[in-house]
Amino acid sequence: MTRDDALKQFRHIARERAFDRHVGSDRLIQAGLDALMAGVEAPSLAMLAGLLRSEEPEAPELFDQVLDELGLLFHPPADRRAAKWAAAYWIAGQIADGSLDPAVGTHLMGADIAYDLGYPAELQSFVRSAVVFDCWEEERWDVSLEELNGEAIEAAKQFLSRKSATETGD
Repeated sequence: MTRDDALKQFRHIARERAFDRHVGSDRLIQAGLDALMAGVEAPSLAMLAGLLRSEEPEAPELFDQVLDELGLLFHPPADRRAAKWAAAYWIAGQIADGSLDPAVGTHLMGADIAYDLGYPAELQSFVRSAVVFDCWEEERWDVSLEELNGEAIEAAKQFLSRKSATETGD
């Protein structure tokens, strides 16, 4: 793992936690160990990486301390709806770039975010994809899993492009 990979992992976990996704202490400690081995320097990093199983409850606080030391703290919008939309764009970005399995991502979008936002039209393609993924069986469907993945990735890219167009005034 490179230094950039380790920092990317820290950013990713910071967002997961900020968007109320459970991240186990073992994963926080492993991220610290990965970063330490990759040459990342932060005053509290060695303490995080060196936590023993009995010390795991200390990991979240130490992880946040390391994020602060690295300037990687992430705070979602304070408004609950705005935070859900921010999470939707973050998840869509991961689906689009291939870092999140489309079935998992569409499930998160449909079961969590779209539900909490009242199923807005902008998220309907994710909700539909989540339903299809949930009931898909290879021997009973005329569409392959690869095609479903491709459709979900395309939906994520379109969703993100609409955000970009809105931000640029197009």
